[in-house]
Amino acid sequence: MVYEAKNFDNLLGTEGFSDELLKNHFTLYNGYVTNTNKVAEILAQMLKNGKMDSYEFGELMRRFGWEFNGMRLHELYFGNMSKDKHELSEDNPLMKKMIETFGSGENCHKNFVAAGSMRGIGWVVMCYDSEGDRLFNIWINEHDVGHLAGAVPLLVMDVFEHAFMIDYGLKKAEYIKAFINAVNWDVVSERFKKASQQ
Repeated sequence: MVYEAKNFDNLLGTEGFSDELLKNHFTLYNGYVTNTNKVAEILAQMLKNGKMDSYEFGELMRRFGWEFNGMRLHELYFGNMSKDKHELSEDNPLMKKMIETFGSGENCHKNFVAAGSMRGIGWVVMCYDSEGDRLFNIWINEHDVGHLAGAVPLLVMDVFEHAFMIDYGLKKAEYIKAFINAVNWDVVSERFKKASQQ
């Protein structure tokens, strides 16, 4: 199977995000899709040729997680954004779970923003652990380090510099505010609904 890049041009014109920043980010995402396919193809060829005991095979196996997660996290990130305002109502099941887990929706928000404000590059993800029936806001470093096994990503925020520096320079807090304002809570709620029904 060959992965194809998804089109997120519907986000052009989103308040708080210049088209230049978004187009550059889309280009970067396309690179992850291309590299995911390249690495998968090379690994398949090495399997076919019986070269699984090589140093190169081991390094490519490690690299595959970086490329694949880079592709998928960007798809989740762009997919949970919208030009239109989407609120999360008090009676929404996701909001109820936020309150149950964090004490209030505001506490969940503060925790998510605090994670995004940490120094370093990476991702902040609100995820749902169906086994424990609870939410977590987590930090993922370098695409492939920090995922909670079995937890489903619900809300994904890119905090690598490329996600904000063109528009905000070093003012990451302003980017985070713009991102929160652009969250499509309908999409995030639907992800939670699917995850909690499994």
